[in-house]
Amino acid sequence: MLLEINNLFFSYNADRPLFQNLNLKVDEGKVIALAGESGCGKSTLINLIYGLIDWEKGTIVFDGTPLLGPKGNIVPGEGSMKLVAQNYDLMPYATVGENVGKFISNINLAEKKEKVRELLAVVGLAEYEDTLPKYLSGGQQQRVAIARALSVMPKLLLLDEPFSNIDYSRKVELRERLFNYVKEKHISLIISTHEIQEVMPWLDQIIVLQNGRLIQNDQPEETYRNPYNEYVARLFGEVNVFSDEEKETFGLKKNYYFPTEIKIGEKGFLAEVQQSRFGGNHYWNKVSLDGKTLTMFTPQKIEGKVSIVFV
Repeated sequence: MLLEINNLFFSYNADRPLFQNLNLKVDEGKVIALAGESGCGKSTLINLIYGLIDWEKGTIVFDGTPLLGPKGNIVPGEGSMKLVAQNYDLMPYATVGENVGKFISNINLAEKKEKVRELLAVVGLAEYEDTLPKYLSGGQQQRVAIARALSVMPKLLLLDEPFSNIDYSRKVELRERLFNYVKEKHISLIISTHEIQEVMPWLDQIIVLQNGRLIQNDQPEETYRNPYNEYVARLFGEVNVFSDEEKETFGLKKNYYFPTEIKIGEKGFLAEVQQSRFGGNHYWNKVSLDGKTLTMFTPQKIEGKVSIVFV
């Protein structure tokens, strides 16, 4: 067990308790997402794990050693663990390469240079090695901070909204290279994100927080197919929610259906099309079924009345 949180209590003030008796276990070598709406406690939990803020009760054990938090550490943070927060803390008068190599030993400079170039390639910034951070965009600075954190080969890497300032095209490339790299190097990764569906292919585990409570902790497929509640389902995008009564009326297997799980099919329910709009690789549709408005995706534009099935 790489990380174990037991009976953790934390609050910003007496009137605002956040974590109350939080328990969590993280195995070594896993890529894990912390998911939930803004204010649910994702960033706070990452800061607690890294030792930037103190908790009130409970224990956090990392790699077999109980962590002490700021009260026990003169220098904030924990060994064998790196955090890339939303402020990147780069050295302004050092080049990108020098920032990435900050924690790498100078004993073998040729080896250090090779390592820096390897990490810059991982984050897609190889051509910026000799550039100062002030000439980079916020997203580029974020990628430099990620490369620097990887340079020490931590046992655990903590990323707080790591793709928030990165253009979509760059984001796709970075995600694949980054996740493949940590898997290859057997680095455990905990990432807080609002973009759960975009990182899901690389995840081993999704931990969902709601108002400081851990409400679901499962593998990605289980979380997607069997969300604990509507809150979890909506983290994956648009969702059609059915009450227990509606579920029984329509003979459905579950209460939550994503737009991709409603299809045009024979022997289905007759629904009236309200809107059908082009959405890129699909048409986004609003249909009315017995007065209930549903969202569904289709490969072609639809109109009039259609027969729909739930899959």
